[in-house]
This record gives sequence, C-alpha cells and structure tokens, in this order.
Amino acid sequence: MNIPSPLSRRAALTTMGGGLGSLGMISALGADQALRPHFAPRAKRVIHLFMNGGPFGPDFFDPKPALTRYAGQRPKGSDLRTERPTGGLLEVPWKFQNHGKSGLPVSELLPLTAQHADDLCLLRSCYTDNPNHGPALLLMNNGTMTPRVPSMGAWTSYGLGSENTDLPGYVVLCPGKPVRFSILWNSAFLPSQHAGLYVNHSKTDPDDLIPWLKRKETNPQAQRKGLDLLQQLNQQHRQSRSIHDPRLEGRIEALETAYRMQFSAHDAFDIGREPEKVREIYGRSHFGNGCLLARRLAERGVRFTQVYYGNGQPWDTHSKHDEKTRKLAQDIDRPVAALLEDLKQRGMLEDTLVIWGGEFGRTPVSENGNGRDHNPHGFLMWMAGGGVRGGYAHGSSDEFGFKAQEKAMHVHDLHATILHLLGIDHERLTYRHAGRDYRLTDVHGNVAKEILA
Repeated sequence: MNIPSPLSRRAALTTMGGGLGSLGMISALGADQALRPHFAPRAKRVIHLFMNGGPFGPDFFDPKPALTRYAGQRPKGSDLRTERPTGGLLEVPWKFQNHGKSGLPVSELLPLTAQHADDLCLLRSCYTDNPNHGPALLLMNNGTMTPRVPSMGAWTSYGLGSENTDLPGYVVLCPGKPVRFSILWNSAFLPSQHAGLYVNHSKTDPDDLIPWLKRKETNPQAQRKGLDLLQQLNQQHRQSRSIHDPRLEGRIEALETAYRMQFSAHDAFDIGREPEKVREIYGRSHFGNGCLLARRLAERGVRFTQVYYGNGQPWDTHSKHDEKTRKLAQDIDRPVAALLEDLKQRGMLEDTLVIWGGEFGRTPVSENGNGRDHNPHGFLMWMAGGGVRGGYAHGSSDEFGFKAQEKAMHVHDLHATILHLLGIDHERLTYRHAGRDYRLTDVHGNVAKEILA
C-alpha cells in the first residue's frame, strides 16, 4: 500500500484502517492546531485536580456508618489484603449533610465545595491494580504501570491539539522540583511537543514560574532571525531524510511554541492581573494559585491542565490520618469551590471537564492506630462539568468503603470515559511504536455512559 506522505503518519494509519479515523493528519498541519474529534465532544478541555497520595472517599463524599458501628473490629469484608499490617476499622469522625437539589451527601470538611453538590458526579467505585505509589501513579496518569509511555495529557494534546498556538496544549502545575514525577507528564514516543510543560506554581512571577522565559542577551528581532535560520536548517535536514522522524518534527514545533510563549506566557501565567477580589476567592495558597492559573489557561485554549496538590504524596496519611485530613481539606475546599464557581460564571463549566482524585484510596482499617494504608481495591473520584451528570453518584463500594462493588470502574474505564467526553474514541486514538499500536487504554476500557449528561 502507498502511504500518502511521510509527514502524515496519522493519515496513513487512517488509510490502513487502524489509526485515528477522523482525527486526520497532524504533521502537515502543525501540532498546535486544533484537530477534529471523532464525534461531537461534550468537553473541550480538562482540568485535573490531582490529590497525589490518595484521599479517603468516606471522609468526603461517601458516608459509611458501618465504620462507626464496627470501629476497632475486623468483620467479614474488612479483611482484604493491605500493603502494610493493619488493625481494626477506623471510624470517620466527620458529620455529613445532604446538599443541593440532588441531596448528595458531603462531609463537614468541605463546606464550600458542598455548595456545588449539584455539579458533582461522584465516582464511588473506582479501583486500580497496585497498592504502591509508583505503579499506581503511572497507571492513573499514563494508563500503564510501566514507564516510557505517554501521559494522559500528552495523548489528549496529540489527539486534539491546542486551541491557542501561542501556548502548549498540556500544562502541569506542581510546586517545588518534582524531578521523579516528570515521567507522569512525559510524551514518551509521541512527538515531544505533546509533553506537559512543567510549571512551579508555588511562585507567582511569570519569569520565576517558567525558567528562561526571556532571552535577555538579545532582542526579539535578532532572536526571530536566529530561529528562522535554525528552522530552515531543520527543514533541509527533514527533507533530506527518507522517513518521517517525529522527534525532529517535535523539536521544530517546540522551538516555535517556545518562541511564541515568550510573549503570551506573561499574560497567561500572571495571576497578579486578576482583580483582588478574585485572588481572595481562590485564596493565596499554592493550590489556590494553581486552580486560578488552571482557569486562566483553560480560557486561553490550553487543552489539558493538571494541578498537583503538592510535591510528593501529601495525601499519604499512614499516621494521624484525621488530623492531616482536616488540614488537607481546609487547603483544597476554597480553591476547588472557587474554580467551579468561576468556570460556571464565565459559561465555561459546561465544556470544561474538572476531575478530582488521587492514584488510589485509603483503607477503612487502621494503620499505626490512627492512620490509613493504601487501598487499590476501591476509591472515590469526582467529575464536574464537561458533559457529565451533576448531582449524581455512580456506583458504590462495600459497606466499609474497602472494595468497589456496584458498577466498578477501573482506571482504564476512567480514561476511556474522559476521552469519550472529549469526542475521542479511545480505541482509535493510537500511535504505532516498536511494531505495535499503542493507546492510552492499552487493550481495555469501557465508557461509563451512565454518567453522561
């Protein structure tokens, strides 16, 4: 079969019946241009609020009175395998109330988020494959527990491109210098322009947020001439090669995006341009800054934004669980509620998918007397906006919140559903590498159609 142009790998895959279908070709058009989805999308963009370390669902949105009834005991059903030695059931001390027209229960830990109960789609029956942070983080962010595969944001950028040619399609906001986390937002074998742009949002000055944002030793005109020359050399090199090299394509695209970002990023990443009342609504914490930045990036066409709560695993509460959880909840409640309200007021929530959760949950049984161990068997996440049913609880776990039972939703199902909301058939978003077609969901994944609005 004759493949039409070495620059259109996607078009070739489509022609052969195994690629991206209606997504069309990317290289000839430019990776930063918006591409056509497979079908009408419900969401145009994603904001992923990542609680790395793993929160415990029954602390927030899934009351389990059996934890109080059997506190200190280990009845049948609470004896699942845990990563570390655990004792009896540990009660949840927080009070719950029903909120909104839907009557979804939310604990007293999140009074502001509770005001948006009718926007939340609770996923109460999520589960994953591994109780260790490393593999679970990879599975949640990259779709597999093995490294060197593209992240969820990279797949989204690859499939849909960006709505703003002056900004990357995928941005990751994470405080500090999370070197060991960088694999969670890499592009791996996808063209490099689809990797997440890491931004340390614990700072507020754009020049500090993004290192080397400006070249101080030269003026923009001289820099443009230098870049034009470099691009000409890259184009000559590309034309001299008989096969398409996605690494070269990615380098060319990345150089252009980096140049344009010098002028657009100051506006996009400068939260100091927001009115003071908006800053106060989000709060002044690093997570508040991150949620505000996520809204600013979303309204400028960035396709996928991740906001990590912290560097490391701040939700990893192996001891003093209740004490730590209270503080963590206080830190996230205001920014999360502000983000949902801000998006709604701007008419953006209906086509912006907001996701909240960690890589797994925590056990209902105790560790160290007052802590909770890792729990891959069942955990809670939620979505809002972007075409999901608001005020709805999907699935359930057992009476202790230990294992997913009704409508169990694996991470692959979660990814398939996210792509579906973006208008992408997860089985058709593929990339041939090392002799096989890869996709975010590997050979798994079912769309949870019941959560669609």
